[in-house]
Amino acid sequence: MTVSRRPRTAALVLAITASLGAAAWLPQAVAAPRAPAAAQALIPYEEFTLPNGLRVVVHTDRKAPIVAVNIWYHVGSKDEPGGRSGFAHLFEHLMFNGSENHQGEYFEPFELVGATDMNGTTWLDRTNYFQNVPTTALDMALWMESDRMGHLLGAIDQKTLDEQRGVVQNEKRQGENQPYGQADDEIYRALYPKGHPYHHSTIGSMNDLDAASLEDVKQWFRAWYGPNNAVLVLAGDIDLATAKEKVARYFGDIPAGPTLERVQAGPVKRQASRATMTDKVPQARIYRAWSVADYGNADLDRLTLLSQVLGGSKSSRLDRRLVFDEKLVDKVSTYVQPFELASTFYVTADVKQGVDPAKVEAILDEEIARLLAEGPTAAELQQAQTVIKAQVVRGVERIGGFGGKADALAECAVYTGNPGCYRDSLATIERATASEVQQAGRSWLGNGSHTLVVLPGERTVLEEEPSPTPAPFVLPKPDPKFKAAKATVDRSTGVPMPDSFPELKFPALERATLGNGTRVILARRDAVPVVQFSYEFKGGFAADLGRKLGTSSFTMSMLDEGAGALGALEFANRAESLGAALGAGASLDGGNAYLSALKENLDPSLDLFADMLRQPRFEQKEIDRVRATWIAGIAQEKARPNGAAQRVLPPLLYGAGHPYAIPFSGTGTEASIAALTRDDLAAFHRQWVRPDDATLIVVGDTTLAEVVPLLEKHFGDWKAEGEAAAAAAIPAVQRPAKPTVYLIDQPGAVQATILAGQVVPSTKDAQTIKFDFANSVLGGEFSSRLNMNLREDKHWAYGAYSFASGALGQRPWMAFAPVQIDKTAESLAELDREVREYASGKAPPTAAEVAKIQATEIRSLPGAYETGRAVMGTIGGLVRYDRPDDYVFRRKAEIESLTVDQVKQAAASLDPDKLVWVVVGDLKQVEQPVRALGLGEVKVVDADGKPVAAKK
Repeated sequence: MTVSRRPRTAALVLAITASLGAAAWLPQAVAAPRAPAAAQALIPYEEFTLPNGLRVVVHTDRKAPIVAVNIWYHVGSKDEPGGRSGFAHLFEHLMFNGSENHQGEYFEPFELVGATDMNGTTWLDRTNYFQNVPTTALDMALWMESDRMGHLLGAIDQKTLDEQRGVVQNEKRQGENQPYGQADDEIYRALYPKGHPYHHSTIGSMNDLDAASLEDVKQWFRAWYGPNNAVLVLAGDIDLATAKEKVARYFGDIPAGPTLERVQAGPVKRQASRATMTDKVPQARIYRAWSVADYGNADLDRLTLLSQVLGGSKSSRLDRRLVFDEKLVDKVSTYVQPFELASTFYVTADVKQGVDPAKVEAILDEEIARLLAEGPTAAELQQAQTVIKAQVVRGVERIGGFGGKADALAECAVYTGNPGCYRDSLATIERATASEVQQAGRSWLGNGSHTLVVLPGERTVLEEEPSPTPAPFVLPKPDPKFKAAKATVDRSTGVPMPDSFPELKFPALERATLGNGTRVILARRDAVPVVQFSYEFKGGFAADLGRKLGTSSFTMSMLDEGAGALGALEFANRAESLGAALGAGASLDGGNAYLSALKENLDPSLDLFADMLRQPRFEQKEIDRVRATWIAGIAQEKARPNGAAQRVLPPLLYGAGHPYAIPFSGTGTEASIAALTRDDLAAFHRQWVRPDDATLIVVGDTTLAEVVPLLEKHFGDWKAEGEAAAAAAIPAVQRPAKPTVYLIDQPGAVQATILAGQVVPSTKDAQTIKFDFANSVLGGEFSSRLNMNLREDKHWAYGAYSFASGALGQRPWMAFAPVQIDKTAESLAELDREVREYASGKAPPTAAEVAKIQATEIRSLPGAYETGRAVMGTIGGLVRYDRPDDYVFRRKAEIESLTVDQVKQAAASLDPDKLVWVVVGDLKQVEQPVRALGLGEVKVVDADGKPVAAKK
């Protein structure tokens, strides 16, 4: 349940672009010629409208036995009158708190059927709720969604309002507590004047939320959450006839709400402005934003192309000049955030320490002016179009969740009235000319920007603006044209739960061995014309032992910074021209190099992939460039509360000299990265990135007969040089003799971040499945004990969870909770009590908890492997942990057979008297209350884990 903070539309590409750190391309509706045939075939749909006004869009996709249920209400923060800011987001939370006919947490029935990709979000123009459910659970999902649409008000009382108001306020604090966390609010206040519906933030004002009465909130629901103000999308294992029958049954009797006048506003033409603020940040960041075309304007698609050329990739103009040539910034990006009334075009740049931000701003001005004066070159435009095409092809694999096909249909239907608006948008992208892109830039990116520069210093508190007294909210009567049917569902019998579920299916694994000794594993997937590869190597962060910390991660990250005959920029250009996504990285116990290739460009993409692995250039100028940005990234890591805590905790768990006693990010330290040499990288590459004893996982639209000859062509003669490095021994460590609390000061913080850690047996341990299950009862799910306590009961936190990461050696188990600063000690006490009572057996797992987690784990499996990426991740686990091919079925069987006593025994492996605690917060506010708890010895350390002398 979140306030959206990024481009969240259909973009069909969000899943890909988010993982690459790029801004999503966002399809819009335009008055354009008929879309190309490929676009017409993309996400075919049918639709109907109930007499009460509910519009329903249906897309059939039978690749998995799941249905995405995605409902969008056409109400967001733009619809909030003065004095009622934050109501839309508050109501998003309230609608997760049960309804008149299902009292209790909304999530519970969905967990029992194994729902996946479940959440709700609010932004400027809309509120949405979504979940993927097994096909047999569709009736349950529709019953639940219709019950909160038509039968909610009786379930909202003052206690529920107060509870969720507290949760929302902690969500607000959590966002503001991050570095640069107040920038968006400042930008929108400046870019859109008072009175414009985009002036205030979606999460709203603390004062307005505190002032909200129960009747205010109920009247807000009556106004906006009727069927005639909603679009329901059903995508997946469903057809039109089934959808018509089920939707009419569950939603048809809900009366329409009033038809309210829509806010009239648009893009803002204004004079340029600028502001500065200081924050607890390691480096200056420049934001520049323009108010640009509204959703549905073809110029928005053209601006997306312009953004890609200007700053959308490594080979873009701003990257080339500011990152590669003049080396003035560590990172620069451009992106468009589309909204119904007016969109926002962003440029952001993280300025290197010691560089004057004014110098960077001057170059931004120059490059933007040059692009607007000359337009993109033909090659730049074609490359941008290819990148977007590839993102779309990859994105249509997912039916639901953030940015899936259901999102695409819903967003288009809500904002334009046409569920297929993305088709026209694709046509605009495909047919755009350089002059059209240039003209769109000239029209929107001239005068009128707002620049915000965030500088290192004391945290600036962005004060809330005064709230006016809200006017009475008088609603008109509903339009008589809407008719509600007679109810046919007896809701007094409760939620209709399915009595059968789809069977788990996992693709068959086919095997081969290349001439170089590499084992090949293929899983066929033909949902999209894409083939994905992951070359799996041993090593990882643990291989840094005896080397400079960060060597493994830094070396792997350098593989795509130039290879073979291509320098770093030429390599990036070649990848984009092929529509290929490739790179490499490391994790705790291994590394991998990955390629996602369009089927049509498979051979040349593999050629580039082979160069990356076999002939990385490791040019000194690129090492120096990446090193500087990397060290800046470590500083950013330390500035984030959770990042600082996860750098400090591992050495405390494992002890100095252990291979795992390193920051869990794998980034090393400033000193270790500064000392890395080209020889260090070459040696690591020679010893660990080698074909012998490696595995190449292939998932996608291919066969062994097709792909093995291509792999032999590009990799068959790759021979390892010298002896492979011996894997570091992972010694067992003892837990500490007693609990200890480590405090890290973050002056001015409005929240404290709490972590508790302890080592537990390896992922390869025979009891791992039982322990992970026991952890799920404690803190692995939304409705698990930790979250229900600190979020739903106490509303001191936005979320509280626990997990154990995978590892060949002893794993780190962690519980975490970002909590409001004045409840730090109390939250520590509650976390300690929860773990203590659970592990000791004083509050053992109940039969109901075990049954719920069994249902969640088992029934979610049929939908868990919808995408090739999910399949590849599971196969990667088989390789890393020496699991059999049928592991997913063995795991399912073991979970099905678990007893309460077995879960209780697994929970007992946690020892609350040997926990290591890390708390990041403003010590002026938290240190004395934490010491007074007597939880254990209290020590103050810095973000590197070094002791801090007591202040005199």
